[in-house]
Amino acid sequence: MLVLFETAAGYAIFKVLDESKLQQVDSLYKEFETPEKANKIVKLKHFEKFQDTTEALAAATALVEGKVSKTLKKVLKKMVAKDAHEQLAISDAKLGGVIKEKLDLSCIHSPAVAELMRCIRSQMEGLISGLPPREMSAMSLGLAHSLSRYKLKFSPDKVDTMIVQAISLLDDLDKELNNYIMRCREWYGWHFPELGKVITDNLAYCKTVSKIGDRTNVAGSDLSDLIPEEIETEVKLAAEISMGTEVSEQDINNIRHLCEQVIEISDYRAQLYDYLKNRMMAIAPNLTVMVGELVGARLISHAGSLLNLAKHPASTVQILGAEKALFRALKSRNDTPKYGLIYHASLVGQTTAKNKGKVSRMLAAKTSLAVRYDALGEDTNAEMGVANRAKVEARLRHLEERGIRRISGTGRVKPQADKYMHKSEVRLYDPSGDSLIPSTSKKRKFEEMEKEEKDPALKVKKPKKEPQAATEEASTAATEDTPKKKKKKKKDSAEEPQVEEESAEPPKKRKKKKIKDEKED
Repeated sequence: MLVLFETAAGYAIFKVLDESKLQQVDSLYKEFETPEKANKIVKLKHFEKFQDTTEALAAATALVEGKVSKTLKKVLKKMVAKDAHEQLAISDAKLGGVIKEKLDLSCIHSPAVAELMRCIRSQMEGLISGLPPREMSAMSLGLAHSLSRYKLKFSPDKVDTMIVQAISLLDDLDKELNNYIMRCREWYGWHFPELGKVITDNLAYCKTVSKIGDRTNVAGSDLSDLIPEEIETEVKLAAEISMGTEVSEQDINNIRHLCEQVIEISDYRAQLYDYLKNRMMAIAPNLTVMVGELVGARLISHAGSLLNLAKHPASTVQILGAEKALFRALKSRNDTPKYGLIYHASLVGQTTAKNKGKVSRMLAAKTSLAVRYDALGEDTNAEMGVANRAKVEARLRHLEERGIRRISGTGRVKPQADKYMHKSEVRLYDPSGDSLIPSTSKKRKFEEMEKEEKDPALKVKKPKKEPQAATEEASTAATEDTPKKKKKKKKDSAEEPQVEEESAEPPKKRKKKKIKDEKED
């Protein structure tokens, strides 16, 4: 068996002297404890040294990509052709497939081969003669630097450090612009305070102040290229009746210089924003389609790099930027935040307040997939981002319409209008519940029911005087049992429903009752 061993200095081919030792994988390292023991297991057959760092870099990049370089092909044809019947042990299975396809050599890759490679590397100085350790370490360091530099030059568009710096500078410029504009308005407001109310746009305000200078020059200056005609007439009218103080020429020059600084910073900010937009579309097109340039750049900046952001799960992407609120909520056992930097995305902003949490969760899930595709995928198109955004928008429309439509009992079955129609029942008003006074005394009702049960013939209608006599007996019985006040109430309750019956009484009895009532009062 032959072994192909790659080093920073060149290719080495070893001949395995005792193949039976390879079967004992766990104890193979014991056979390579010293260079003398190692030489009994393997023997160097040929070593092809690289001429310079360029050749070493070409060979290393070919190995990384799983290809056969020119140097390796020449070595294999020269050395292995003599022992074509033997197997070639290699460290990369992908490279073995390419060698077998192009040179028709049987290659082998197994755990035993991997352990053998590790053991050879540990005793490489003793096995490869004519290669000093100092020279070997220098070549390894040089090859590592060259390979790293080649990778950076090979893919400059994937450098996301520019995005992190650009978004940080953009935020700093916004803060400085706000401070400068506020200072400019306050400073020039002492001289012409009405101009700040007429012109609300900050950039137009600074350009106007830089052009007119003193307010007395407004009447003779043409501002049509800066502001509309209606606002221009308002400015000229306000300049004539302004209540501002007079300032010197030196003050006006300083204010103009500040306005020029604001205009220059605004122009540079617009240029920086265009640069950031182009860079985001080059590095993370799918992320840009999902959440926009600014939000995507802030997510990358907060995570540190695009690769770090790709390692985060969707739940972390959702609350990225709201760490203080999250830990405060966990500490106080309150509700955790639903969104962080992703709140400023257009899809979350256009939803209603109650659906913002759901939409931010869906958007974070799709955004995490888009970031992984941008960071680890080979394609640079934005097809995946467009498809995911369409899905989120469809879900958003469904959530918005769901609040208008009737909610059914199950999610799959469509709501039926008949099941949810309100059936009203018309009921007649019963006035008997309004009065608290019973129509007839309970005692009388109970007596009548007992009599009717004993003698059914009593159900026949009675004459008018009988109920009157019964009421009188009931009233006399009540006066004997209860005190005077209760007697009065019972009299009233017995007398009210029988007004017609009492009207048949003789006039003398009525007078006696009135006298009794007056005495009781």
